[in-house]
Amino acid sequence: MKRILPHLHSLLTGCMLLLSATACHSKVLSLSWVDRQLAYCHHQIERTLRELPNDSVLPRSINAGDNQWHTTNVYDWTSGFWPGILWYNYENTRQLSDELIAISYTERQRPLVGEQHQPDHDIGFQLFCSFGHAWQNTRRGEYKEVLLEGAKKLAGLYNPKVGTILSWPHAVKDNGWPHNTIMDNMMNLQLLFFAAKNGGSKDYYNMAVSHARQTMRHQFRKDYTSYHVALYDSITGEFLRGCTNQGLNDNSFWARGQAWGIYGFTFVYRETGDKEFLRFAEKITDAYLSRLPKDMIPYWDFDDPKIPHATRDASAAAIVASALIELAGLEDNPKLARKYQKAAEQMLLMLSSENYQSRQKNSAFLLHTTGNLPAGYEIDASINYADYYYIEALTRYRQLVLNKR
Repeated sequence: MKRILPHLHSLLTGCMLLLSATACHSKVLSLSWVDRQLAYCHHQIERTLRELPNDSVLPRSINAGDNQWHTTNVYDWTSGFWPGILWYNYENTRQLSDELIAISYTERQRPLVGEQHQPDHDIGFQLFCSFGHAWQNTRRGEYKEVLLEGAKKLAGLYNPKVGTILSWPHAVKDNGWPHNTIMDNMMNLQLLFFAAKNGGSKDYYNMAVSHARQTMRHQFRKDYTSYHVALYDSITGEFLRGCTNQGLNDNSFWARGQAWGIYGFTFVYRETGDKEFLRFAEKITDAYLSRLPKDMIPYWDFDDPKIPHATRDASAAAIVASALIELAGLEDNPKLARKYQKAAEQMLLMLSSENYQSRQKNSAFLLHTTGNLPAGYEIDASINYADYYYIEALTRYRQLVLNKR
C-alpha cells in the first residue's frame, strides 16, 4: 500500500443520520473513504509524537476542553494501546520510520514480564496490544517469548475452583472482595489462546474456555445485559453476586462492559469453533444494539436517568464496531452477517464525523469517551483505548473491502 497522505479530507456524514444508509454505502464506505480516515489517524499520531513531553511516557487521555495529553508509564493498564496504535499505523503505511517508532514503544513494555512484577489481568491488554502486534508484523522469536512469559503470569491468576482468572488481586485486599472477575478480562483471554498455539502450555486453552463459560453462565442477566464484576467464593468456587465498579449501579447496563463481552465472545468463537459461543455473542450483541440511540453511539450507561443528556462513550462504539466486523465474517447466518456489518458501518460513519473526531481540538482520534464516571475521572474525554479500537476497526474494514474486490 502506498503511504497515506497525512491530511484530513471532508467527510460525508449526513448518510449516518439516515436509518436507510444503503444508498450511501458504496459512496462513503469505499476504500478511498477508509483510507481518508486512516490518513487522519496518521496525521494525529504524528501530532501526538511531536507533542509528547519526552519519549519515556505514554499518552493516555485528554480531558474535555483541553488539548494536552495526560501521560502514563508502562505499568498503567492502558500502556499497550499506544504501541498498538503505532503498529496499526505501520500496517497501513508500511513505512520503515513508522515500524521503528512502533518497535521503540513496544520495547518499553518488557519490564511487565520481569520477575518482580506482579500483574493483574491487564497484562493481556498491556502485552497483546504491543508485543502481539510486533510478533504479527515481524515474526521475531523474542517477541513471542515475551508473550509466552506474559501468558504464564496471566495463567497464574487462574483459580481452578472458580474456573476464571482473578482480575484484581488488589481488590481482594483493599475492598475485602473474594475472587473477582471483571468483564474486561474477556479481552485478555487472547493472550492465553495465542500462547496455547505457539509453544505455551495447552492448559492455557482450557483456562480460557473455562473462563468464557463461567462468564457466560454467571455474568449476564436473563436479558443478556452484563454485570461489570462477578464475585465468587475463592474456596468453593460458588458464584456469589454480580456488581459494578464503573457502571451506574450494580444492576445497570454499563455500555463498555457489554462491548468487552461482545468482542470477547466473538474471538472465543473464532478460537474454539464452538457454536454455543457464537449464539451467545449474537444474543449479547442484539441486547446492545436494541438499546442504542439513533446515532449508534451509546450513552456511557444505558440506564443513566440523565439520558438524553447523559455523556456518551465513543470507546464502547469503537470496540463494538471492530468486534462486529469480525463477527459478521464469522457468521453462519447471512442475514445476521449483513445486520452486523451494516451496524459496524453506521458506527464507523458517526465516529468519523465532526461530532466525534477530535480533528483540530486535540491530537487524539476521538472525542466523547467516558472512562470512569463514578470515580469522577476521564469523563467526556479523549482516551487511548477508544483510539486503539477505532483504528483497529478501520484497519479491519479496509481488509474487508480489499477482500471483496
